[in-house]
Amino acid sequence: MTFTRFTLAAATAALVGSAAWATTEAADANGDGMLTLEEVQAVHAEIDADAFAEMDTNADGMLDADEITAARDEGLMPSQEG
Repeated sequence: MTFTRFTLAAATAALVGSAAWATTEAADANGDGMLTLEEVQAVHAEIDADAFAEMDTNADGMLDADEITAARDEGLMPSQEG
C-alpha cells in the first residue's frame, strides 16, 4: 500500500508541476526557457517591475525555472493564467 500512496502522490505532483510549467511555456514567447518581465506581464499584467525584481533572485533580468517555482511557492506569481 505504501508504494501505491507514493505513486499516487508522485503522479499528482507531476500533474500539478506540468500544469504550472505549461503556463510558463505559454508565456515564453521566444522559447528560450526563461521569462522576461514583458513575457510575464503578457500573462500576468498585474506583475510590475518591482515584483519581477523580487522574483529575479539572481538579478539577470530573466526568470528561470527555479525562480518561477520559488515565486509561485512564495505567492509572488499566480500558478495559473488569469
